[in-house]
Amino acid sequence: MKKTLKSLLFLVLALLVIAFLLAYYPVDSKTNHVSVSEERATELRNEYAGTHHLITTTDGQTLFLRRWNPDSIPVGKEQVALLILHGITAYSGPYDMAGKPFSESGYTAFGLDYRGHGLSGGNRGDSPGKDRWIEDLGETIRFIKGLGFSDVVLVGHSLGVASAICAANLVPEEISGLVLLSGAYEGKKGVGREPSFMEKARFFSGALVRPSYQIYEYYREGMTVTQDSLFNLHYTPRFLMMLDVKELRLPADMNIPVLVGIGDSDELFDVEKVREFYDLIPGDQKEFMVMPNTTHAVIHRES
Repeated sequence: MKKTLKSLLFLVLALLVIAFLLAYYPVDSKTNHVSVSEERATELRNEYAGTHHLITTTDGQTLFLRRWNPDSIPVGKEQVALLILHGITAYSGPYDMAGKPFSESGYTAFGLDYRGHGLSGGNRGDSPGKDRWIEDLGETIRFIKGLGFSDVVLVGHSLGVASAICAANLVPEEISGLVLLSGAYEGKKGVGREPSFMEKARFFSGALVRPSYQIYEYYREGMTVTQDSLFNLHYTPRFLMMLDVKELRLPADMNIPVLVGIGDSDELFDVEKVREFYDLIPGDQKEFMVMPNTTHAVIHRES
């Protein structure tokens, strides 16, 4: 019996040593992209002169909320706010492509930098967990309503689609509409290659040994690597494991206007798969739109 216990103990120790070695083993970057540190993000946030708000969350973190103001607000639009929820690796800045046209149409638009992204606080590419991630979204929506906007429409792009669904489940009564762009439950086949055994072993070792360290680099063949250091291409295991997007559904009794859109040249999602996602949305106030000459990350002004 003692011999068996010693063998098991030796095996556990050996596995822990291997896990530590894999978790700390340096790997060459495929992108050579360097993101800002949390400290540098704070400095840039303090230096930012554009219109914005800072939200202090209930756990003491700072979220950055970009704002696009209209030159004039037509009657009927003064109570409407659009909240843009960005995709993975990004932040609110590149969403000028949506925020500016929205504001020029007479709407007040906001763009949230998720915790650990852009000019928000927090460990880069990380979140303490699913509940905290979702609560950040809820607190942001409540903050905007506290500014005097009775109707908040969420505009989720890519990962932002998952964020919008999470927010709709948390505070359904606070949301007046959804725009869900470039997202589905299943991506195009062949876009992302299957990780090797060593890559999987390193990832799960990292999840065991240091879950808040950016061990995963976002990369796919053919992607254009931005030079913008506010983009984040490195993520922690606990961030990547906190959501199972295939299980996300909008509340069954939710019946608000929903627009689902996909670019006809989207590199990550097929139109048919986005249509399948659309078909699962409850209610009869929904529309499906294919945006012409539009890729995953570039949505033209007309759309």
